[in-house]
Amino acid sequence: MSSNTARTARLVVLAGVVGATCDITYAILYYGWKGISAERILQTVASGLLGKASYDGGWPTAALGLACHYAIVIVAAAVFYAVARRWAWLRNEPVTAGLAFGVAVYAFMNFVVLPLSAYPFPLRFPLLTTATGLLVHMVGVGLSISLITRRAQPAS
Repeated sequence: MSSNTARTARLVVLAGVVGATCDITYAILYYGWKGISAERILQTVASGLLGKASYDGGWPTAALGLACHYAIVIVAAAVFYAVARRWAWLRNEPVTAGLAFGVAVYAFMNFVVLPLSAYPFPLRFPLLTTATGLLVHMVGVGLSISLITRRAQPAS
């Protein structure tokens, strides 16, 4: 692997890790404020694979949820990077592109991934939860991915 390819891979993974950390930190703080444990939140992520059985697995299924969460956001960063290589606007307008990408990730996860997964609960969108979740995806996920992966892009 060339040093440029390795640098690009490191930046894409870093973008995903930063985005995933922002998102999961928000979830743990927001839902923790409502009395829900971090273990339960992470098991809820794992429930996309395991359904209700994720809540019977203790910290091992919570760890699976955390690993899935990071993997999903790292893949999102790789997708953004790949598309931005071909679409100069994403590189040239990183703030607007990042905020828009955050909206796209939020919509994709809530309207495509969750309904197709084993997630065992009906989807609801209360105003405060939706607004804060969308904001975190825009700034914490999309913007961080856009700004960090931009450093790996060739000059336009």
